Amino acid sequence: MIVVSDTSSLCNLALINHLSLLRQLYQLVIIPPVVADELAVAPDSRITNILSQQWIQIQSLNDSSLAEQLQRTQGLDPGESYAIGLAVELKADSLLIDERLGRREAKKLGIPIIGILGILIRAKHSQLIGEVKPVMNSLIRDANFRVSSPLYQEILALAKEE
Repeated sequence: MIVVSDTSSLCNLALINHLSLLRQLYQLVIIPPVVADELAVAPDSRITNILSQQWIQIQSLNDSSLAEQLQRTQGLDPGESYAIGLAVELKADSLLIDERLGRREAKKLGIPIIGILGILIRAKHSQLIGEVKPVMNSLIRDANFRVSSPLYQEILALAKEE
């Protein structure tokens, strides 16, 4: 299974000490060099330490024209645009991305996407976590992850934690 990630999903999971869920669910996560660069300059060692994980693989794009176009025409940041470009190039099974605009562009390109909340639901169904709610609360509290009230309730319903 080929899974590509942008920066924020990795950062948010690292900040709440749940980065290992990605290794447990996917074994390998691929990131473009620009995402690695963003991780490397983060002020928090929990984020810079992501790069020391052997299951995080850095892979360059053969053709960066799509990524550059997404930045220029859609206003995506480099991490999002290069992750989308890499996902297209590798014909990824999934792109880990949370930002609304990036998700919209990935869907337009036919890339299967999953966000951090989807990861939590999969982790619960795989019995890697007991409950989604405390992890989601930690994301909100410790990583400043934004979840609307309707989405929060929807995730709890999907996780069967209503």
